[in-house]
Amino acid sequence: MTVSELRQPAAVGGPAVRTRQAGPVYRPWLAAQSTNLSRHAAALRPFADGEFGTGAAAPSRAHVQAVNALFASLRKDLLRRSARVTEHSRAAARRPDPALLRHLLADKDAAQEQVRFIERVWDFYFELFGQRQSRFAPWLLACDRIALDCYQVAFLHTGVAKSIPAPAPFCYLRTGFAPATFRRAIPLRRLGHLLNPFPLVQLPYHRLVNPWTLGAVLHEVGHNLQNDLGLATAVPRAVATALLDAGLPHSVAETWTRWNRESFADLAGLLLGGPRIVGSLFDVIGRGHATAFGYVPNKPHPTPYLRGLLNVELLRRMGFAPEADRYAALWRRLYPNPAGKGIPATLLRTAAHAIPLFVRAVCYRPYPELGGKKLAEVLPFGEREQRIVGQAAERLATGTDPGIVPERFLIGAARHALDHRLARPGVVTDNFYEALGRR
Repeated sequence: MTVSELRQPAAVGGPAVRTRQAGPVYRPWLAAQSTNLSRHAAALRPFADGEFGTGAAAPSRAHVQAVNALFASLRKDLLRRSARVTEHSRAAARRPDPALLRHLLADKDAAQEQVRFIERVWDFYFELFGQRQSRFAPWLLACDRIALDCYQVAFLHTGVAKSIPAPAPFCYLRTGFAPATFRRAIPLRRLGHLLNPFPLVQLPYHRLVNPWTLGAVLHEVGHNLQNDLGLATAVPRAVATALLDAGLPHSVAETWTRWNRESFADLAGLLLGGPRIVGSLFDVIGRGHATAFGYVPNKPHPTPYLRGLLNVELLRRMGFAPEADRYAALWRRLYPNPAGKGIPATLLRTAAHAIPLFVRAVCYRPYPELGGKKLAEVLPFGEREQRIVGQAAERLATGTDPGIVPERFLIGAARHALDHRLARPGVVTDNFYEALGRR
């Protein structure tokens, strides 16, 4: 075919080539901006009751309502911004003024940033609540029940009526991270510094697999109790006063006072769970010498070596001298020569004096915030409770219903069963979660 032939018009009756005339894009694009934003705002909806299941492991109605209230406060600003985008897009459609278009684009940017922020918050709780529909739901429910039991015993034994905090702590799984907690009504970075509506207890997978290591739940709940019982400022003040009045150096008193929150959580966890919780703690802080003797100035966590001695001291004060001696002997065998390993000499030299003073200040002095009671009276644990733990351990080992044993005691019972080889670890684990799942 020649070039001239190619340029000839198509034969009559051949396929017609139609050229569609381009339609308008200005006004449809403006309208789409309003539509997109309005639909996006509507999609960031509150969670529905029962959306994450209706079984015992599902988030409670109180947890869902607290999160929905957070969403509602955020969506107010988004809806206001969305309305402004709609207003400017309609005005720009009527009159394509450059100033109106600038306002529209600025409002659109601000609204989209708000959308992205709300999405992060929505996604955070969607992931947390969604775990309650996974195979880990029974484990997380068990930890919820332990945490709730800790709150119940604390608020039932205070010497003064206190406002009951709600909702209760909520546990969730996060792999690759250590246990942690986010207290009620504190700003969360993951939420753009919004106030957290209820305590969150973060647990790593390896702790859930080994329930005798779940002293972490008691520790993290201890952090929350310090706040919810009104002891956040009273405890550090009591520690500083006790150490300074005893003539200890200011630097020593300052260090132990800085350690008050992590140490309070340890001691509260021991009072809640009993002697076997020391073994659970030693699992965590029994590290290599560089870590165990490591001292980091201005950090809230006590040096692990001193942290172990602190818990042994409380165990002795609780009336469990033989158990305290055994754990102290283990600790000395693991770490025989602490001098010159990283702990400041003054801190190490005064530890034998400072540790009993710290335990007394935190656990064995009356607090007005507790109605004149001591923390050891609010969280009572003695020989009677230990007998219950031992009996529960035997029942966990045989798969027998542990009965009315408080949920928090089952961690110590699992540890007792493991240490005394009453059953294989897998059997203890299965029976532990089954017992808590029946509550």
